[in-house]
Amino acid sequence: MGYAQLVIGPAGSGKSTYCSSLYQHCEIVGRSIHIVNLDPAAEHFDYPVAMDIRELISLDDVMEELGLGPNGALIYCMEELEDNLDDWLTEELDNYRDDDYLVFDCPGQIELFSHVPVLRNFVKHLKRKNFNVCAVYLIDSQFITDVTKFISGCMASLSAMVQLELPHVNVLSKMDLVTNKKDIEDYLNPEPRALLSELNQRMAPQFLKLNKALIELVDEYSMVNFVPLDLKKESSIQYVLAQIDNCIQYGEDADVKVRDFDPEDED
Repeated sequence: MGYAQLVIGPAGSGKSTYCSSLYQHCEIVGRSIHIVNLDPAAEHFDYPVAMDIRELISLDDVMEELGLGPNGALIYCMEELEDNLDDWLTEELDNYRDDDYLVFDCPGQIELFSHVPVLRNFVKHLKRKNFNVCAVYLIDSQFITDVTKFISGCMASLSAMVQLELPHVNVLSKMDLVTNKKDIEDYLNPEPRALLSELNQRMAPQFLKLNKALIELVDEYSMVNFVPLDLKKESSIQYVLAQIDNCIQYGEDADVKVRDFDPEDED
């Protein structure tokens, strides 16, 4: 059984920084993980790249050869990855042991985890290769400044959850950059009635029924729970990692070592 995190979220939400900090934390605690780059436009890394989609295809080559813009070229690259799941990806995955832990650093284009099926098929392939997979959805905590933006972030995360059909951990990144953490804390585990009241105050009266439906949807899918991440605190990184490990049952299938017992030794 292998283990994998699929790190997703909007552009600029801190996915690569999260991967780098997670790698450094695991080095400190003596734990082995492997970071995989799935962004064909990436150029610089603060972590050792175990696998790199740019060995298969790069964004610059696609833009130059096909005359596509950045977004179109990125979708083309990801579809090329999808076409090579049984070839390139399988060959790369064969280099790892059954109990290895992989972290996939994904591009930030929201369509990849909202409606384009590339990542969903990618996940299905990982599952066929006997990986337990968890989606880690990052949202910039500086973006969550009021209830309307909070609901917007929840809807984007919910879209990814429905599309990928994976255990899901929502992370508020860049907490170390927030000046007034009290404003953010109100949204970490909010009361649905309080959200609805605040939303109704900000929206026109004709949106009351829509507001109620949105809050009920968020509450029903347990999407109102976010885990704060402060990369300056090792305890914060450890807590987020523990939440993810719990989702993918990391280590639960490890062999239990039992000391040989001889009844005669007790006499």
